[in-house]
Amino acid sequence: MTTWTDRAAKLPITLSGTGTIDRAAHHRLDEAWLAAAWSHPTTRVFVVSGGQALVEDTEDGRTELVTMPSFDAPVTEEHRYFLGIDAEGVRYFALQKDSLPGRMDEAARPAGLREAGTLLSERDSELLVHAVALENWQRLHRFCSRCGERTVIAAAGHIRRCQACGAEHYPRTDPAVIMLVTDDEDRALLGRQVHWPEGRFSTLAGFVEPGESIERAVVREVAEEAGVTVGDVEYVASQPWPFPSSLMLGFMAHATSPEVQVDGEEIQEARWFTRDELRSGIESGEVLPLMGISIAARLVELWYGKPLPRPL
Repeated sequence: MTTWTDRAAKLPITLSGTGTIDRAAHHRLDEAWLAAAWSHPTTRVFVVSGGQALVEDTEDGRTELVTMPSFDAPVTEEHRYFLGIDAEGVRYFALQKDSLPGRMDEAARPAGLREAGTLLSERDSELLVHAVALENWQRLHRFCSRCGERTVIAAAGHIRRCQACGAEHYPRTDPAVIMLVTDDEDRALLGRQVHWPEGRFSTLAGFVEPGESIERAVVREVAEEAGVTVGDVEYVASQPWPFPSSLMLGFMAHATSPEVQVDGEEIQEARWFTRDELRSGIESGEVLPLMGISIAARLVELWYGKPLPRPL
């Protein structure tokens, strides 16, 4: 039997990657190895600041992450993060700085994952999503949650240690569920958040609560946001979402009743769409197309059966 996960394997999900970069976590505590890796002539480095890095467009139409040899990199010892090794043995580091370095040739521009995530190669997007997630965590967790003292960076950026009480703190990842709900007529339920413009619809989503399974989170969030009762829930795929620290867990869910009653606080409007209604809505401009890097568009395309249309 073909599952939604099987079907999703044929659709690339931005930021997820397929392991182009080996994170080589066993090297993170080996200071001698890290020093040698940093000094190696093939090592590549890039700066991350405020969730952005420098990217540049090539003459053949590609967009690349701007990297440099370690001996050309800005000076910083503390905020140097080892990201991993590619298939050719190249080591990669990210440097966290208060600002991005200038470029004499003005060919590069600052960009975050929202702007460049769909343009970068799989390798570059894997590197940038890792670096941005670490930077977000490092900026927000400088003090020990146990005793309040300042912590120091360890494990090449992947641990913060408290020298006062000895506690170790690790990067935080918050699980969030994102789901496309369908009914007995094979219609899809899409909602519009209160701060979105008219016509902007997407899948429902929400955070997993303490002590809650991800399947129950799907059921609860759909009921809270749209008043729809969900029965069967099937996992599809996941997507790193470092804005600042989430992991999006994608699901297909089946409604046991079609009645919609939005909460009015987070979701302003929710509607059932047939495939023809969604197509005609997008082509006419009544419905804004699902775009960007979120897994939401992939979930809708799985149900739609092909790439979503564009406005005429």
